[in-house]
Amino acid sequence: MRKFLSIEPTMKTNYLQSIHAYPRQFWLLFWGVLISTAGVSMIWPFLMIYVSERLSLPMTTVAVLLSVNAATSLIASFIAGPISDRIGRKRIMVLGLAALGITYLAMIPAKTYLAFFILMALRGLVNPLFRIGTDAVVADIIPNEQRADAYALTRLSKNVGIAIGPALGGFVASNSYQVAFIGAAVGLMAFALLTFFFLQETLPTEIRGTASKSANGGFQYIAKDHAFLNFVGAFTLTQISSSMIWVLLGVYTKDNFQVLEKQFGFIPMTNALMVVVLQVFITRATKRQSPLQMMALGAFIYGLGVSSVAFGNQFLDFWGSMVLLTLGELVLVPTATTFTADLAPVDMRGRYMSVFALTWGVASGIGPVVGGVLNDWISPQAIWLGGGLFGLSGALWFLVQFRNRNFIASVSG
Repeated sequence: MRKFLSIEPTMKTNYLQSIHAYPRQFWLLFWGVLISTAGVSMIWPFLMIYVSERLSLPMTTVAVLLSVNAATSLIASFIAGPISDRIGRKRIMVLGLAALGITYLAMIPAKTYLAFFILMALRGLVNPLFRIGTDAVVADIIPNEQRADAYALTRLSKNVGIAIGPALGGFVASNSYQVAFIGAAVGLMAFALLTFFFLQETLPTEIRGTASKSANGGFQYIAKDHAFLNFVGAFTLTQISSSMIWVLLGVYTKDNFQVLEKQFGFIPMTNALMVVVLQVFITRATKRQSPLQMMALGAFIYGLGVSSVAFGNQFLDFWGSMVLLTLGELVLVPTATTFTADLAPVDMRGRYMSVFALTWGVASGIGPVVGGVLNDWISPQAIWLGGGLFGLSGALWFLVQFRNRNFIASVSG
């Protein structure tokens, strides 16, 4: 695996070795994630543009829909974790993929705020199911020493899809949002079918159906894991920063600087291409360092990237901000996923991953609304200065955890 992207003469041999280093179930996830993400990313960078123009409402009002999505996502995340630890990963993955595809199709005829309110609530309920299931499957089938690389590869797969989707979706959405929504639904349904027919259940048989370690689905056990909860708090701050740029940047650049969908699509595509080209190399370097230090570094770069949007006034400026933010993402996200998998007991991986998934649900409920308020009450540029502050605060929290852990280790040693 170490020479997966080598350009040496032995490249073909090393490539074949890398394929055999992981089980077939992993490669099914790899290709399935690529297909479904390509479909979804045709529409999600432009979703708030679509809703805003469809309803002719201010950004703050539209952003409330994202809070509804986030609230139901929180509920689903709490439920999905214990269920995946009891009945398995496969069922919730298929349900999540198929139901999400249906919600995208239902957005085509939607014309009222109430209709979008209901659909965004449903979207929030089903969206975490696949992500929680996938992360748990990787933890089930990949040994500890290979997990960082495996999560890096699943991110690579996801971002190949993102590289394809927004660039294609920008052109498609400029002409027909209906076709873009259909493309998203097709990608999701295709992966749902692949999962249903070919994915084997990975939850260990001896664990399936057993009782939780404590009441409330085992979450009382997690509530005592202070290292994990501190990590979740810091990571949530960085996710708030991230949610603001992913959800609001398209509207911000179009309304204030006339960057249209077909041009904006290249900004998320750049993020995806950087992950495809650089993720494996960066993960190999960062996995040898302290996870908390690497997450602090990633969060710091996140904060700088989001803040820099406030000083841009043309496409290339916003493109550069995305490049900077992506560098932070390359360091932060795989490290955070691996950190969660390593902390989780084998019979609670689904629940740990569900709490980890809550970070995006909480963040996407807070970030866009905060950004909308800053936009409407102060100025559009205030969105990004506020968003950057969340990222930098997350970096500081990670650093405090690292110093405390080193202090405790030195005292105990």
